[in-house]
Amino acid sequence: MSAPIAPATDGTTSPNDAALLLNVVTYPHRSLNSTGFLILMAALCGGSFIIGMVFFLSGAWPVVGFLGLDVLVVYVAFRMNYRAALAYETITLTPAALEVTQVDSRGRSRRSTFQPYWLAVEMDDPPRRASRLTLRSHGRSLEIARFLNSEEKAELARTLRHAIRQSRQPVSAINADQ
Repeated sequence: MSAPIAPATDGTTSPNDAALLLNVVTYPHRSLNSTGFLILMAALCGGSFIIGMVFFLSGAWPVVGFLGLDVLVVYVAFRMNYRAALAYETITLTPAALEVTQVDSRGRSRRSTFQPYWLAVEMDDPPRRASRLTLRSHGRSLEIARFLNSEEKAELARTLRHAIRQSRQPVSAINADQ
């Protein structure tokens, strides 16, 4: 799967790991890492300082404050964006249950459990820009992978459908496939 989708590896094991069919963690993609952020802010500060000095020396000293305000606004916007990147989603499938844990940027989690035998994975085919990936079972529905793009959602939907088909097979058939 692509970068925003990764297998969950927290280093712990449980007795149910032998029956684990799928364990996926999705998280928002961030293209600018911390080093890139520091370089961007340094360039922005340096450029604003040079432009500010030109205006200050020509007598337009109030412009310097506005240039500093611009740097502050960009900094705050990036910090808010990085805080939103703390959100993630864990999807775990065993033959008995599919569990989705959605954690927001503040650490609040919401857990939903579905019985995989009756579970339907729905998404537009072919995927469109605003396609939703939805799990439905017994009148309940849950949208998952909101922060993934349509291609990544389609790939996750294919992976989920395949794993759910495996969960519906007898245990001996699953072991024969591996």
